[in-house]
Amino acid sequence: MPEAPLWLINMFGVAAGLCSMASFVPQIMKILREKSAEGLSLRMYAVTTVGFICWTAYGALSGSWPVTLANAVCLCLVVTILALRLRFGGGKA
Repeated sequence: MPEAPLWLINMFGVAAGLCSMASFVPQIMKILREKSAEGLSLRMYAVTTVGFICWTAYGALSGSWPVTLANAVCLCLVVTILALRLRFGGGKA
């Protein structure tokens, strides 16, 4: 397979990043609207936070700005959900 141009590779990286970022916004809005995060798994969001830390570091170390930027934003969104889960979580989930 021939090598794809850098602009095409980055376009897919940006598209993937935007989709990832957008996926967390409805959850944040739902938690804020309902003032409840009981059904969310604290462990899952803790592991996801570590994953986004690793992806952000990987992107920075490999020089891939789409990976770095998208995962840094996703990290902020996931930390927001994690903080909301701790604030509005109720029991264990």
